[in-house]
This record gives sequence, structure tokens and C-alpha cells, in this order.
Amino acid sequence: MTIAALILAATLDVQSVERFANLALACAQKEYPNKIAHVLTSDDDVQPPRKLTPAFYGCYDWHSSVHAHWLLARLVRLFPDAPFAGRALTVLQENLSKENIELEVAYLQGTGRASFERPYGLAWLLQLGAELREQEDPAAQELARNLAPLERAAVERLETWLPKLTHPVRSGEHSQSAFGLGLMLDWARASGDEDFEALLEKKIRDFYSRDRNCPITYEPSGEDFLSPCIAEADAVRRVMAPAEYAAWLRTFLPDLSTLRPAVVTDPSDPKLAHLDGLNLSRAWMLRGIAAGLPANDARRAQIEAVAESHSRAGLAAVTGEHYEGGHWLGSFATYLVTGRGVPQRASRTKE
Repeated sequence: MTIAALILAATLDVQSVERFANLALACAQKEYPNKIAHVLTSDDDVQPPRKLTPAFYGCYDWHSSVHAHWLLARLVRLFPDAPFAGRALTVLQENLSKENIELEVAYLQGTGRASFERPYGLAWLLQLGAELREQEDPAAQELARNLAPLERAAVERLETWLPKLTHPVRSGEHSQSAFGLGLMLDWARASGDEDFEALLEKKIRDFYSRDRNCPITYEPSGEDFLSPCIAEADAVRRVMAPAEYAAWLRTFLPDLSTLRPAVVTDPSDPKLAHLDGLNLSRAWMLRGIAAGLPANDARRAQIEAVAESHSRAGLAAVTGEHYEGGHWLGSFATYLVTGRGVPQRASRTKE
């Protein structure tokens, strides 16, 4: 592990992250219940999930399975000696075999699937690839090589789509543009794909650099797991230097001090439970926003305080009691507590 990874691992409680790992392990090879977004073109397409997408057939839906595998890869990297690490690596090796990934590529490129998991699931797939590629362990490197053809197919799909996308999607769910663009840009920088990086940076600037007065008081909608306003600000901090970003944020989100965590009234309802994820994603994005500001900006402490209140609320909800949240909230919790996303941007920023 790198020095930064060692320091991070030392600050985390192994028992706490083990419960996140166990949530992913409980679903990564659990085929049912399953919600598939599948276009039928003939009787031959009537197949069970394990046949259609043999790497990512568990965890209720394709994108949740993808980020569950990311969770396992992330925690194996940070905690290679933890009790869960051996089983997690076995699941990764079984699911991300060369043969399974070849079938995933064929499925992605099939007729009628131009918009499959675009952008949310494909963005998480790239994050999985980045996580594996950054590891020095030979087993992780083999998994990265296995996954590479699917990564490339995803990038080709996104490079075809993004130039034609004339307006951002400002939803609070999977279709949102800002969240996906941010994860994709982190991947492009980590992988050295300069052409894709330039496309993503241009899209973020074209879509958002002139935005003003985001209606944060309208949030959240009742089924959000991503904040339209905060996710946009988190995407923009990836492409602006601190001084420029500080000025932009002042006109885009003048005051975040009144933002409060959302409350879930029924965690067994799969849509209402989205708000638990909203608290987690708000927390990590707020920390990203703070990191994008100049070091002496007075707003940093205020934003960090709001992030902490959301973090406490979100992490308390990651219990696994209800599969409706248990199959995916662990990934969001892991992204938050391991600080994924923020260091990459902070290291690239120029005053």
C-alpha cells in the first residue's frame, strides 16, 4: 500500500468497515431478488441474470453489483489482513474472471442497449477498474487485466454519447449527469486517458460553469440519493483552481449552513430508503467541496460541519436490516469513510 493508504487504514476501525464488507459479500453472489433493465429482442434474451451478466448478477441490480465489487476491492486494498479479505478476494476472482467479463462486454454491446446503465453504472464500473489498477498486488492486477475490455467498452460508449448530450440531467437519481461526470473524470485522470479527460472537463464546464443560485431549498425530492446542487458543485471543483472555484461557489451556493440530513420514514421501502444514501453522498461531496476551496476560505469549516452531521446520520442507517438498503448503502458508506475522490482532486489543484 502507499503511505497515504497506510495512514488512512490506520485511522479506520476494522470492525466498522467489516460490516460494510459483509453487506457486499452477502449480495455479490445472491441472484434473487433481482431487478434487471433488459431489452428483449427475441426469445433468446429470456435468460436469468447469471446468464445475462455473469460478473454482475447479484445485489439486486447491475449497478449495485458493480459498486459492491468496488467496495470489496477497496477494502481488500486497505485491509489485506482483515478477516473478510480472503473471502472478498475469492468472490472478486470468481465473478471477475476473464470469461465472465467477455460475456459482460458482449451484453453491453448487444442490440438495444445503447443507454444501458448510462451514466451511473458505467461510472461505477470505471471506479472499479481504477481501484484494481492502482493496487500493486498481483491478484488485483490480474483482475484489472480481466476487467479492462469492459472498461474500454464503457469508455467507448460514453465517448459516443457525451458529445451528443446537449443538456445536463439534473435528477437526484441514477440519470444525474454531475455525479457520473465526476467519477468518470477521476477515472480518466487515474488511468491517463487524456482525450477522455479533456472531453469530461469540457462537458463539466459547458454544463455548469455559468450556473447561479442553485435552488438547494427545493431539495431533497422524496426519492433522491444524490443532491443535484451539491453533486454539481462537487463535479465543478474537479475542473477549477481554488480561487476560481471559490468565486463560482459563492454565486452558485451562497449558504450551506442550513442544510440538514434527510429522514427516512420507512427503510424497508426501496425508494424511500434512497434518502439514507443521500445523507452519505452529501457528506462525501461536501468534503470534496471544502477541499476544493482555498485553504484560508472561511467556508471550509462550515461546510465540514454540515458534512459531519450528514455523515453521522448516513452511517447510522447502514445496518443491513433491510435488503432494500443493505444491497447498496455499504458502497456509499465505504466511499465516504475511506475518503475516495477527494485526494485525487486536492493533489491536482493549483492555487
